[in-house]
Amino acid sequence: MSATAAWPQRALRHPSLVVGAALTLALIATALLSFVWTPWSPYEMNLDAKLLAPSAQFWMGTDAFGRDVLSQIMVGARSSIAVGLVAVGIGLVCGVALGLLASALRGWTEELIMRLSDFTFAFPAILSAIMMTAVFGPGMVNAIVAIGIFNIPTFARITRASANAIWAREYVLAARACGKHRLSITVQHVLPNILGVLVVQATIQFALAILAEAALSYLGLGTQPPQPSWGRMLSDAQTLMFQAPLLAVFPGAAIALAVLGLNLLGDGLRDLLDPRLSRQRQ
Repeated sequence: MSATAAWPQRALRHPSLVVGAALTLALIATALLSFVWTPWSPYEMNLDAKLLAPSAQFWMGTDAFGRDVLSQIMVGARSSIAVGLVAVGIGLVCGVALGLLASALRGWTEELIMRLSDFTFAFPAILSAIMMTAVFGPGMVNAIVAIGIFNIPTFARITRASANAIWAREYVLAARACGKHRLSITVQHVLPNILGVLVVQATIQFALAILAEAALSYLGLGTQPPQPSWGRMLSDAQTLMFQAPLLAVFPGAAIALAVLGLNLLGDGLRDLLDPRLSRQRQ
């Protein structure tokens, strides 16, 4: 049996990968479905129907303004995915480029990039968002930029460490002995061999980006009204904990399931893409 044909069978033998993929696909499907259908408008207020318990009419009840909670959660999935995709994309593109550059050139270039990464780590995403908010005002764009900047040193460090291991391999040494340029070796040999590590890290950073977006929205620094956001739903629900506790349960469960799914997916991909772990499971 070829490796390509055996890959789905190996994937199905990883419970964490299967569960993580199912939860992640459910998150994506919910966000896509919200573009064409929601039970009710997530923006329309109906004070006559405020704080209703879950029922056949409102499956997850209504909030203090009479808005359908399920519709808000569905649309809120869009914000979480958008922030995660763009923020991780910023970190992935910039961080991988810097990590590969540091690994290929070494010397003072590597030292400079790593020290800049250390400096960036001193400003977590929430702190960066607070500083950006003070200058430019709150909003989703500022949250994306802040989370994306925080992702850059993470990808840079992982890329550099993984690439350094590849540069010590025999086939890379042979390519260098043949006179190949370091840029060619990086593109042809180094980058393809660390893609698995980068994919796994991207799923983990995606989960962290969703958490960061929820935290920033909770503080009022992320997605702004009237766009629904899981974090802001939690913030609005905190004053109604004794009157309508389910208002905090549903968005909290959505965040937990999304993060759990991405973490399980990353864990499963790590096991699947690592040849040593794959052999142990066979």
